[in-house]
Amino acid sequence: MPRIDIDAYVAAHSHEWARLEELLRERRRTGATSDELVDRYQQAATDLSVIRTSAPDAQLVSYLSSLLGRARVAMLGTRVTRWQAFGRFFTHQFPAALYRLRWWWLGCFAGNVVVLAVMMWWLGDHPEVEQSLLSQSEIDALVKNDFENYYSEHAAGSFATQVWVNNAWVSALCIALGILGLPVLYLLFNNIANLAVVGAIMTRYDRGDLFWGLILPHGLLELTAVFVAAGVGLRLFWSWIEPGGLTRGASIAHAGRTAITVAMGLVVVLLVSGIIEAFVTPSPLPTWARIAIGVTAELVFFAYVFVVGRAASRSGATGDIADDLLEDRVATQA
Repeated sequence: MPRIDIDAYVAAHSHEWARLEELLRERRRTGATSDELVDRYQQAATDLSVIRTSAPDAQLVSYLSSLLGRARVAMLGTRVTRWQAFGRFFTHQFPAALYRLRWWWLGCFAGNVVVLAVMMWWLGDHPEVEQSLLSQSEIDALVKNDFENYYSEHAAGSFATQVWVNNAWVSALCIALGILGLPVLYLLFNNIANLAVVGAIMTRYDRGDLFWGLILPHGLLELTAVFVAAGVGLRLFWSWIEPGGLTRGASIAHAGRTAITVAMGLVVVLLVSGIIEAFVTPSPLPTWARIAIGVTAELVFFAYVFVVGRAASRSGATGDIADDLLEDRVATQA
């Protein structure tokens, strides 16, 4: 690019920079001024690129860099604090991500249900296994008191928080370690193995009705959330094994950003399951009523994915971050 007359360039564009300064000083912006802020930002970014390339001036580069930094913060702050953006996350980004990744987490769901059933059946035929894991006194305590008391021995509010944090941690590990693949399978196996052992023991001692009556109200939604996290984690692993038409870096980046979207949404899903576990599971409601609440919560989640999520996906939502938030794209002419 040929060198430019820096004084002439400043004279031609200084009024645009001044207008950007003016927009940044406004405390409240309308939709029109917010759009203008974006336009002025993009033009100033182009100006900075031109000056750096053809007539580097340290003082001017510093000024424009500072101006763009303030504008970037202002634009991001405007976006993330709008209720509209908050609502769009739960009507478009999160459900679209769930829907587009449905085969991954539905596969985890189905696989784990099969593994749970097989393990409980096998443990039922091999009582010596449970005896190698727990003493007879521990088994008696579990069957008679401990399993049932677990859901009511703490205040409901603190118990809901404890459950929420624990399940969020397990889900976060599934996503965070997903890039490695095997740790996700290990976490899932441990989760299902513990459930199978307890379920087999309770069933052997004719307490299966109590076991399922306490597990199903919250466990349906809770385990579904864990399976979603595991499926998303495994998809992240697959993104670098088979990047498709993208470069391996771009594939991992896209899958990672979508995983963050799912992780943020699952916080709310797990909050709901934690509330059910703390307030519904140990409640004096009839067993059928407690299970009905759990089944309803699960059906609402699936409707959210396959009705709201499908519609969001068809409208173009992917669960990824909006393109204009990913990076500054500046067009310059050579």
